[in-house]
Amino acid sequence: MKSLIRIIILCIITTSSTNSFGFNCGTNLLETAEAKPFTIETMGQGKPVLYLPGFATPGSIWKETVENLNLERKSYLFSYAGFNGLEPIEMPWYATIKNAIIEYISENNMSNIIIVGHSMGGNLAVDIASELPNKVSKIVIVEALPCMREVMMPNVPAANFYYNSPYNTQMLEMEPLQFENIADMMAANMTLNEDKKVIIKDWILEADRKTWVYGYTDLLKLDLRTILKKVTCETLIVGASFPNVKIAQENYEKQYLNLPNKTLIMASNSKHFLMFDQPEWFYKTVNDFLVNEK
Repeated sequence: MKSLIRIIILCIITTSSTNSFGFNCGTNLLETAEAKPFTIETMGQGKPVLYLPGFATPGSIWKETVENLNLERKSYLFSYAGFNGLEPIEMPWYATIKNAIIEYISENNMSNIIIVGHSMGGNLAVDIASELPNKVSKIVIVEALPCMREVMMPNVPAANFYYNSPYNTQMLEMEPLQFENIADMMAANMTLNEDKKVIIKDWILEADRKTWVYGYTDLLKLDLRTILKKVTCETLIVGASFPNVKIAQENYEKQYLNLPNKTLIMASNSKHFLMFDQPEWFYKTVNDFLVNEK
């Protein structure tokens, strides 16, 4: 039971959702018979902004943000394999997605890139910026810690998490009603916005179960604190006030200690989906950070 509670708490911090908004936009699907790590929806023209959603979240979650940011750039909205109706890929999941995004940037000769990432998308932003310091100009990290495991399960080594664990088997074999109860609990604790809770729950339930379970294993093993010094671009970190501002801010300051060029700003009265809970504040905060970017 303790293991289940820990994973549920982790899900509260890392799982994401989506909404649909009225946009005319082009969709760039990676077209082969083989399942690919992601698909991309594009909007606008100009220099690139990569929008990376959190775990289980389609890229369309960023459409309202794109509409409210003062950027004359081309937006790339990523959705990950196993979610948003996309075919799952083989494991490892996180590393495959990261490497595929880096390859995509290289193949498309991108430069002067801005990356906006929520939750796991923020982890990807750090990973990409550390490997491509000359291509990434700024990153915005929204509700993401370099090592979630250290906060959720202090002093538990990464080696304790593996795909074929008894816990993962239990999750894969869980009856739909029991899993729905977990999804209900997670959704209720990720946003203060009642209308969004049903959306969050639906995307959890519609996710490929194996991707959902094994993908979490990848995130539990992840520790990006050792590469933070390689991230040389200017970075905005935006954190939520849940469970309270003092505890949340202390966690951010401790985990991002070695990130050299950062600004940390905490939202008030917000949970993990702070762009749902404090949308106008969020848009203004990001716009202020990107004010000189065109």
